[in-house]
Amino acid sequence: MRIGIDIMGGDLGPLEAIKGCAQAVKELPGTEVVLIGNKETAKPLFDEAGVNADIFHFVHADEVIGMADSPVKAISQKRNSSIAIGFGLLKEGQIDAFASAGNTGAMMVGAMYSVKTIEGVIRPAIGTILPKITGGLGYMLDMGANADCKPDVLFQFGVLGSLYAKYVYGIDNPRVSLLNIGEEKEKGNLNTQAAYQLMEGTPLFNFIGNAEGRDLFLDKSDVVVCDGFTGNAILKACESMCYLLMKRGVKDDFLNMFNPELYGGTAVLGVNAPVIIGHGNSSATSFLNMIKLGLNVAESKLPEKIRNSFSLSS
Repeated sequence: MRIGIDIMGGDLGPLEAIKGCAQAVKELPGTEVVLIGNKETAKPLFDEAGVNADIFHFVHADEVIGMADSPVKAISQKRNSSIAIGFGLLKEGQIDAFASAGNTGAMMVGAMYSVKTIEGVIRPAIGTILPKITGGLGYMLDMGANADCKPDVLFQFGVLGSLYAKYVYGIDNPRVSLLNIGEEKEKGNLNTQAAYQLMEGTPLFNFIGNAEGRDLFLDKSDVVVCDGFTGNAILKACESMCYLLMKRGVKDDFLNMFNPELYGGTAVLGVNAPVIIGHGNSSATSFLNMIKLGLNVAESKLPEKIRNSFSLSS
């Protein structure tokens, strides 16, 4: 497997990316890590990190898409950027997965413009890990790629999330719930009420009903579906609470499970090739786990599983 990494993306610069990629080469024998970025910028950093540059295949990129750049304009105008070149390699099959901690919007746009959305998928989604107080992990989507979602989009998130939980996290027959303000099917706004009707009784995933906010970290479901506006607000609130508790000296194993470094990033679900988006503040550990996730998604052939599911349901 060949995993492409945009070393120019992220707040901590190429140094942390190079360190994480070097660790991945050590821990993942048989995996080739392809670095994509500016060679002149990266060259002195190999020595600083104590890394032999010869263990990597390096693809030069003159430009960088910044965090503040407009995603659509950046992808179309910065053709020699590390993100654009990475997607070109992925489209041509020269790498098996592509990951970046750079501009999230550019990663979403690049995925849809290059490898493209799987036929039948209305909108690709991104999710996040939900640590369970009893141990293990759940998954929630969408996390901000789709702020407004109609009922049929929420229904498809149930399909995407179920397939991700099954093939990437190895959860047999994942339990899928719909985030709502009450357990009863009549609760919620018009969107969630209509989405419930679509989900109820579907053979495409194991729908168990509504989940409330207090249920997120309990072992009641494996996949929680919501619109991206709600999901992103929940994610940011959890990140803030964890940061404040840790700053106050609170030490707890469950709290540690919210550390984004443990997971590296999130896969873009619903596109034709493995695309991983990392946290903007990614450290070397984050890049290592980003590569592991890309490898896992590629080896599980998740995009193929999603294509098969949507072709059978159409």
